[in-house]
Amino acid sequence: MSAAPLPDDIATLADYERHAAARLAPATWAHIQQGATPANRAALARWGLVPRMLRALDKGGTATTLFGQIHAAPILLAPVAYHRLAHVQGEIATAQAAAAMDTALVASTLSSVPLEAIAQALRDAAGQLQHPAPPPAWFQLYAQPDPAHSLALVRRAEAAGYGVLVFTVDAAIKRAEFVLPDGVGAANLAGFPPQRHHAGAQGQHLVFGSPLARQAPTWETLAWLRRETALPLVVKGLLHPDDALRARDAGADGVIVSNHAGRVLDGVVPALAMLPSIRAALGPGYPLLLDGGIRSGADALKAMALGAQAVLVGGPQFHALAVGGMAGVAHMLHILRTEFELAMAQCGCAHVGEIDPALVVAL
Repeated sequence: MSAAPLPDDIATLADYERHAAARLAPATWAHIQQGATPANRAALARWGLVPRMLRALDKGGTATTLFGQIHAAPILLAPVAYHRLAHVQGEIATAQAAAAMDTALVASTLSSVPLEAIAQALRDAAGQLQHPAPPPAWFQLYAQPDPAHSLALVRRAEAAGYGVLVFTVDAAIKRAEFVLPDGVGAANLAGFPPQRHHAGAQGQHLVFGSPLARQAPTWETLAWLRRETALPLVVKGLLHPDDALRARDAGADGVIVSNHAGRVLDGVVPALAMLPSIRAALGPGYPLLLDGGIRSGADALKAMALGAQAVLVGGPQFHALAVGGMAGVAHMLHILRTEFELAMAQCGCAHVGEIDPALVVAL
């Protein structure tokens, strides 16, 4: 786990993004930056924090419990595909950084390193650092055209020690124009038949009736997954309160509000814009997370004030990985965690349970 040299002028996550732009191939950079992150960022900017003063902070902390797992802070590494686009070690370096910063990692179905190797890297790094245990590891599932292949991925994740299954439901029908470079591929899907990434027009329709439409997951897919695994099941990619309620009623243990960074649908609503109404629909206790545009500790605090119990960070881990490998991702998480604690303290919150809607106001 040798540390890569980091530029001296990195103080924020935006600095990592700026440096990454110069280190990645133009096509790769365009691919990872595609989407509605600006819309997600604008939604966060429309809220201001309202500090509270003179509160006791000396015994504060950021520990959070989700699905029976203790997280050092309510900040997780979101599932991001193909880390080897950014660094030769790929998800191994990311896992080492997650262990160093005691941060939960959500491994993607489309990881460029097998899911078993990612889980092992978390354990090995935690052991080398003499941590009592590795951070929580979750596995993100894309439904496969053959349900037997989906189930095989679930069983592999269970056997490898992943503690939560994250079912992404918003990306079955999307444009796929980026061509992976040699040496980078979906390691978890090795041995599966190649998937069709285009609609395959038939008759008068370009999408409906195509393989993409026929293979898209449905509520029946969610019910089937619920029957097939005892792992906590979290549905990622919901933006409507009624869908969140239906997922809960179908047995989902949690929901991640996400617009897939806008990579799937042009003009999609920012994830944060729907967070309060989804929280209101689900009630105060149901596990609800946000993935969309988080770039600072203050962003994380705003999202939690508006109803999230934790946030996930996607793009910044890719930026940091491109700039500094394991050391870059660990440093990025250190920046984010430090900013989050500072924002909590400056707003008078000693514990995450004290974060509430009164901390934010619409601008």
